[in-house]
Parts: sequence; structure tokens; C-alpha cells
Amino acid sequence: MSADRFEVSSESETMMAVVTTGNGGYERLVYRAVPVPTPSRGEVLIQVLAAGVNNTEINTRLGWYASSVTDATDGTAVEAREDGGWNSATPFPFIQGTDCCGRVVQVGPNTSLDMLGARVLVRSCMRPSGYEDPENIWLGSDFDGAFAQYLKVPATEVFPVDSTWSDAELATIPCAYGTAENMLHRAKVPDGAHVLVTGASGGVGSATVQLAKRRGCRVTAISSPSKAEHLQALGVDAILDRNSDLLETLGADSVDVVVDNVAGPGFPTLLKILRRGGSYVSSGAIAGPIVQLDMRDMYLKDITLFGSTGWDEPVFRSLISYIERGEIRPLLAKTFPLDRIADAQAEFMEKRHFGNFVLIPPQAE
Repeated sequence: MSADRFEVSSESETMMAVVTTGNGGYERLVYRAVPVPTPSRGEVLIQVLAAGVNNTEINTRLGWYASSVTDATDGTAVEAREDGGWNSATPFPFIQGTDCCGRVVQVGPNTSLDMLGARVLVRSCMRPSGYEDPENIWLGSDFDGAFAQYLKVPATEVFPVDSTWSDAELATIPCAYGTAENMLHRAKVPDGAHVLVTGASGGVGSATVQLAKRRGCRVTAISSPSKAEHLQALGVDAILDRNSDLLETLGADSVDVVVDNVAGPGFPTLLKILRRGGSYVSSGAIAGPIVQLDMRDMYLKDITLFGSTGWDEPVFRSLISYIERGEIRPLLAKTFPLDRIADAQAEFMEKRHFGNFVLIPPQAE
């Protein structure tokens, strides 16, 4: 396959993209023509085939990550905040989009042509200073992402994938499954462990269920009754309503690992149901970031608390291998054209779906 076939002809070419212009509501999502990015040394240009929708794009637009925000993620915009993004200030205006399935169409100077023409997934979480350094930057949060026809990224963050899945199905994977796999990897979840997953019907929660079951774990899922059938199809061993009394139902010291992206008022009970020496791991707090912690529940039971944002080195390569070996499956709820991003995010916030929403950019001829 020749390089010429995929060459984007000039720096002056434009593409359609959704530009997020600042903190606020859907009016901040502007669909317009912008220049096609030009890959530099060590970078590749990717034609975006499909881009997933996640909580993080909505929360970043709303400014929810600011330390002054203490409420649950409910879709309400706050005033502009200097620390409203994942890594303090958000680089408005910019192109969001954390999940990308695409095709490599151009490489930068002195960059290998090996991936030219390949269908790829982009690693959403990047560790620019190496994996010994906790610094991390995110596609579509710290720099321009996938809500566009093209994007450029370092060649080291692009992974060819050999799969019969559709583009939209592949686009459901990077952020949700990468976050879930990182939590399980970080907490060193052993085969056969009893894992409790809160918010199990969400994107990260349902990914965690699949990845824990892949490890042979016994999984108890917390979700609304309306999502029970979907979770049963993923092989969960027990489903509890989100309003259940977990201490009464499961008992103290009954769970090996809690994977919790909900937090909020239910947090104290989660430590009580953990066994001695158990682990609690989190990468989110959709029910509210401020929680009550009884230190005695933590130190008297030798509980380990794990925060999980920056992905560890094996995580994304492992996900690619799971896809190629058919060990996980995509949960695609619905697709939308890129210019209907506001409709997609509004429906996303209703939380009636199971699986992931994906945006499809207009494809170049």
C-alpha cells in the first residue's frame, strides 16, 4: 500500500470538527471547519472513523473537575474554573474526544511508514515522561482529540488492531475499558477474587464486569433493576439494586476488591464490606467527590486505597490482545453523526442506555 494513496494534500486543507469553546452548556460545542493538523516528527495523522462519547468530555466542558465543585455529575454547568480540567486548566478552545478508532493516513518526517493504512486504536492516556513518572496527559482533554475528521498523535500511542468488529464497536473500547483494566491491574486483582462493581451498568462499570469475569472473578454488580438483564448477559454472579443495604445483604468482610466510580454517600459502607487486607480502587465519583471516611475502617482492616487515572504500561496492549482473541465484547448502544454531538450527550446524560454511544465523522472521499 503506497504512502501516496493516503497523503493529505496540503496544510491548508480543512476538516469538520466539534470545537469546545469554553465551560458551559451545549452552546459551547461548535461544529465548524478547522485546519487539518500536520504531523511532526514522530507523529502520525489519523482519519477518525469513529469516536466514543464519555463522561469525561461532558465533565470537562462543564468544569466539574474543579476542586470547588462538590456535587454529583448531573449535567449542570458551573462557572469557568482555572482548575476545571483533568490537569488543572483546560486548553479552550480545543477539540475533545477521548476515544478514537481510525486509520493512519500520513506520517511525520523521519517516522516509520509501517502503520500507514492500518486501522488503529489510540491510547487515550499517555505517559510522556515514561512509566516511572506519574505525569499523564489525555487525548481530547489536554490536547485535540477525536471529535473531528482527523487528528494527530505520537506514533507510539497508536495500536493496529486485527478484528472483525466495526469501527463503532472498536471506538467503545479505549477510555472505558482502559480505565477499567487499569483499575484491576493497579489493584492486582487475583483470579477468583470476589469483586464488587458499583455503577456496573455504566461504560467503565460494564467494562470492569467483563474484565473481572475474564480473570475468573466472582462479580457482584450494583445497578438499577432496569439494567439487570444486560448485566446478567455479561455473566455477573449477583446484582444488587443501588438502594440496597450492602452491609445487610453482603455482610461485613465479604468482598475482596471494591471497584467504585460512584463514591458519594454510599462510600463508608464500601469499606465495611471489604475483608481485612482488601482493596478499594476508584477512577471517578459520579455521585459526588466528597465522602465520609472513618479512618478506623481503613487502618484497622489493613485496607489499601488505590487512585487510578494514569494507565500503567501493560494496560492498553492487554486490551488489544483481549479484542483480537475474542475475550471481551463491545457494548455499542447507539451511533450519531458527529454534528449531532449535543443530542448524543443529552441522551447520554439520561442514563437510560446500556453500553457506549459513538460519533461518526463525515468520511473523506
